[in-house]
Amino acid sequence: MTKALPPTRHIISINDLTNKEIETIFEVAQGFLKELADDHHSYRIARSTDIASRSILASLFYEPSTRTRLSFESAMLRLGGTNITSADPAVSSAAKGESLADTIRVISNYADIVVIRHPRDGAVRLAAEYAQIPVINGGDGSHEHPTQTLCDLFTLRSKNKNLRNMKVAISGDLKGSRTIHSFVYALARFGATIEPLPAPGMELPAHVDRRLREEFHSRMVSKDSRPAGTIDALYVTSEQPHQLSLYAEPEVEYGLVLQKKIDAVYVTRFQKERWSEKERPYPRIDAKFLGEPKYSEASVMHPLPRVNELDASLDNDRRAIYFQQAAYGVPVRMALISLLLHLHKNKSLHKFRGGFAKPEHPIYCQPIGTGLHCANENCITRDPAESQYAANKFYIVEEPHRHDVRLRCLYCETDVELAAEAAAETLVVADTTRKTFSRGLTSLHKTPAEKLKHLIIYHNDADALAAGFAPREPNAGRMRTG
Repeated sequence: MTKALPPTRHIISINDLTNKEIETIFEVAQGFLKELADDHHSYRIARSTDIASRSILASLFYEPSTRTRLSFESAMLRLGGTNITSADPAVSSAAKGESLADTIRVISNYADIVVIRHPRDGAVRLAAEYAQIPVINGGDGSHEHPTQTLCDLFTLRSKNKNLRNMKVAISGDLKGSRTIHSFVYALARFGATIEPLPAPGMELPAHVDRRLREEFHSRMVSKDSRPAGTIDALYVTSEQPHQLSLYAEPEVEYGLVLQKKIDAVYVTRFQKERWSEKERPYPRIDAKFLGEPKYSEASVMHPLPRVNELDASLDNDRRAIYFQQAAYGVPVRMALISLLLHLHKNKSLHKFRGGFAKPEHPIYCQPIGTGLHCANENCITRDPAESQYAANKFYIVEEPHRHDVRLRCLYCETDVELAAEAAAETLVVADTTRKTFSRGLTSLHKTPAEKLKHLIIYHNDADALAAGFAPREPNAGRMRTG
């Protein structure tokens, strides 16, 4: 009897992988490297194998890409597999108005695994809902780019860098860069200290900052007398059970961390495709910048492509590792593809208890066409082409210290309350069994999952009243949910 394969795994966020799974990917990637040498230096490149000779990778790219698409396709070829590609949306059925949901259902019959890049935040998670094959996120809007982060971590590992207590400066567009969002989550998980160096108005999104502090236990520590929370502050992550031994070192006191030299500078370009303004003041990393003593041993990283934010004169600097970083994209993606396709007898991707993976929050599914919608205008749920497929779904994230909950979009992971507070709105919960509503989300606290279907959440009282619901009487007690 043929042994049944484990359930299909999708990699949408870096947080879909436990720390132990990341270690497994790196072990396999290391095995795909071979050492070469010339008259000047030694270096490593990916070697070929035939373990995926019966497998096909589909690359579905709705945005321009060079390194991500070609490294995935090179990885599949070096595994002995083949590729099919749709790299130009102008000549695909998307130009005819076809939904992503329909496209992925068709592609599931053509390939064994698919990598997707899409301009909408959360698009790849929507695709995974309709796919029958493993889906890998090659970058979705400004949400995440998890495989780039795997390459980044593997590069640091190759330089014998220990993330535990490492101090990493991140420079540039921290708001629009999906690469940065995946990277800072990983840094926090492995206990690094993060020093943001954003361009003006391009700080980390509020929901990313909130998760770093509340879920990854990163403390904001001011570098001077100004209040913590300004851009002149560090994210210092305390030791937690989810931080495993891969990068372990003894704990360093917060005060010593503040004085520590920078171990790596991670630079990203201005994400002009995500901003209406095409020109903005932007930090430039050059020899003068790196001439400060604190950067004397800092590895310089960049996911590429670069524009003007990283001076070409640094290419021959011993600290520059960005081309090595790009080269490692092939073995790392070889490892990920082969593990998702179960091509290794003694290694696999499965959830290890004790590591970090995305928490299993209850999910509330809003009926299509009514009630609350994600506040992120670039969320896949706001795409008219997906209106029949992308219901507004939200994680119900408990906040035990407040005896309350908050909502997070399942697709783009934007926290709804932050947007509601900015709009001076108070969300309301309506009970379809009683045709009443109450203000705030308290009634969702510990509501059984099977009874969530009786609730509709609205942006405010006016929306609930317009839908035919009446305010719950003050003395009516706890809202009944079914």
